[in-house]
Amino acid sequence: MTSYGRRCHEATAPLRRHTRFGRDDGMRSPPQTIQRPARLAPLQEVYARIDALAMPVAPREVDLAHALGRVLAADAAAPTPVPVTAVALHDGWAIRADLVSDAGPYAPIPLSPTWVDTGEPLPHEADAVLLPDAVVARGATAEALAPAVAGEGTLAAGADADPARPLRRAGERIRPIDVAALRAAGVPRLRVREPRVAVFCANVLVDAVDDTVAPLVARAIEANGGLAAIERATLDGGPSLENALRDDTVDAVVVVGGTGAGRHDASVRTLAGIGRVHIHGMGIRPGESAALGAVGTRPVLMLPGRLDAALAIWLVVGERLLDRLTGLGARADATPVRLARKVVSTVGLAEIVPVGHCEGGVEPLASAYFPLQSLARAAGWILVPPESEGFPAGATVALRLFP
Repeated sequence: MTSYGRRCHEATAPLRRHTRFGRDDGMRSPPQTIQRPARLAPLQEVYARIDALAMPVAPREVDLAHALGRVLAADAAAPTPVPVTAVALHDGWAIRADLVSDAGPYAPIPLSPTWVDTGEPLPHEADAVLLPDAVVARGATAEALAPAVAGEGTLAAGADADPARPLRRAGERIRPIDVAALRAAGVPRLRVREPRVAVFCANVLVDAVDDTVAPLVARAIEANGGLAAIERATLDGGPSLENALRDDTVDAVVVVGGTGAGRHDASVRTLAGIGRVHIHGMGIRPGESAALGAVGTRPVLMLPGRLDAALAIWLVVGERLLDRLTGLGARADATPVRLARKVVSTVGLAEIVPVGHCEGGVEPLASAYFPLQSLARAAGWILVPPESEGFPAGATVALRLFP
């Protein structure tokens, strides 16, 4: 079972015929009230509404060990200079550079150097470190066989980290290399923006075992700086969409399923009865039935139940919503690649196209609907803007990764 809306309870409906998208009960009457978009909002209108609804959440302080993937709410700087004083960059002889400026193999200069190990502070008045074989020791005396300049073989005070120069800036995401660098600089805690997002599965026929969408979205939220908790509607009176929308302990709600015109689709109507629906229907393919609204100050994003449609809306709309909540400055995760085959799109719709590597660059794998084999083979995805009819072969496009 691989698609949202597919799960049925065999024990209670043994004669139902199953399809990949739901269930086939034979002849059925249409729903009395059809929930359908009045129009498809252009992508820029969707973005403008997100920017108006979603504000950066309040900062909180976390241990550095738990900051990976989070977005900084304040600059991160070393508390003291690193190193505090000049140290040796390698094992060798600590010397005064001006005393050996003319030294050479045929003009050795006597001196009294001090041996230092890597990372060891330089002795008083020393300002350079010669390599081990640049000095010849003969009993109690030593001779320099090579010249040096001040600072050679050393790391100056504050060269690794200066408190006046932040290592990372507010609005930047903490990467694994940042955790290592900040730990080495003696930074124990960071101020971050970490939105709490409820991911609610509105389809009572989908249980945790067969759910493909909510876990995917939750992992994407966690990887991009948020905290995600999954809840799901059940047949036995468990958590309800109404309660999830009213939960004021979260910063945003992502609802999966119930945005279309199906007999059991009522998510958008439920939101309208509790809060406000700003957009129902987006000019994004796949995912045209998606909705955006709010309950009080909490943004609510409603994804279609179908895996590919939910994924497309999350990539184009959900990531922007999360970026606003975390205060992320800018994403830099696109790679320019050459398109080996043309992509055709409908003017007026923003289209997400999965692409795979091929000879000569990348090629489109699907359009409008993503078969599972295209998702499994994809190197990533490209976005065709709504004002474009597509891209010709040979065009340079921006490749982004799937979650």
